[in-house]
Amino acid sequence: MKKELLKICLLFAFITCGNMAYAQLPNEKFGKPSNLEWEYKGWGDAIDADAIILCKTMKVTYELTDQFGSMTENVTELNADNMQFLGNNRIDESGIIVNYEIKLRTKILKSEGAKHANIDITYCDGDLAKNNNNFDEMTDLKVTVFTKNEKGKVEKKKINIADFKKDRVDDNYAVLHVVVPDVQPGSIVEYIYKIRSPRASFIYDWVFQEDIPTLRSKCELEIPAFLKFNMNVPINKLIKSNVEAGMLTYDQNRSDLKAAKRCRTNHYTIVGDNILPEGQPLKQNQGGDNTKEQIKIANFTSQITEREQPAYLPNGVTHLKIK
Repeated sequence: MKKELLKICLLFAFITCGNMAYAQLPNEKFGKPSNLEWEYKGWGDAIDADAIILCKTMKVTYELTDQFGSMTENVTELNADNMQFLGNNRIDESGIIVNYEIKLRTKILKSEGAKHANIDITYCDGDLAKNNNNFDEMTDLKVTVFTKNEKGKVEKKKINIADFKKDRVDDNYAVLHVVVPDVQPGSIVEYIYKIRSPRASFIYDWVFQEDIPTLRSKCELEIPAFLKFNMNVPINKLIKSNVEAGMLTYDQNRSDLKAAKRCRTNHYTIVGDNILPEGQPLKQNQGGDNTKEQIKIANFTSQITEREQPAYLPNGVTHLKIK
C-alpha cells in the first residue's frame, strides 16, 4: 500500500514539475533562458523559421518630478475632478518624464537566421550640431548571447556596446545598429535597454508583428489620467488588451515633511501570443479542415487627443521597430 502511494506521489510530482516547466513559456523573466526555451523550436507554421522571438516587452511609466509637484502645490491627489487647471489644448511638458524599459529575447534556429541577431534601435536624438536639443536618453543597454557548448553547458557572453554604430535619420532621430557577431543555431540573444524622454505627449509605437515569428509580445503602459491618448490597439484575435485604474505617487522628496502626492493613472496591458510574420498563412483546424488566411497585425500606436503636439514630432511612424 505504501509503495503504491509512493508511486502515486511520484507521478503527481512528475506531472506537477512538467506543468511548471510548460508554464515557463512564454517566459517574461530575462537574464537566464529557461530549459524549455533551449528546447523550443516554434509552433505550427512557425516550426521551420530561421529564428524566433521568444519574448519582447515594453514597459512605459511616467515620472512627475519636483517641478511638476510645485505646479500642483494645492493638490494632494490629481483626479478627474481637479485636472482642468492643467489645460485642455496643450499640456506643459516640463516636469514630466516618460521612462521606457524594452526587453527582447531572440533564438537563432538555423544558420540563415543569424542575421536576426542584429537589430536597429531608432530613437529621438536631437542633432546638437544644428542646435537641436530635443532628445531622449538611452541608458543601460545590455546585449547578451547565451550558447550551449558541446558538453551542454551554457556559456554567457556580453557584447561590447561600444562597437555599435549610430547613424542620423534626420535632425531629430538617430538609429543605433546593434550587431551581434558569432551567433550560431541554438544561440539565444537578449537585449535590454531603457529610454528616458522629456516628451510627455508622445509615446513610441510598438510593433507586434515582426519579420520572424513572435511567441510573446507585450506592451504595458502606466499613463497619468490627465494625458488623454488615442490607443490604436490592433484588432486581432491574437492580441488581448486590458485597462485598469491605477495610482502614481510623486513629489515625495519634500523638505516641509508634507505627504507625497498621488495622481490617478490608466494602466494599459496589451499582449500578443503566437504571432506569425506578416503575409504568412495561418492554419486553423476547424471542422477537420485546414483554412488558410493571411494575417496582418497593425502596430500599436498612440496619439495625444485634444492636445497640441510639438511640430518636430513625427506622427504615425514606428520608432522602436526591431528589424
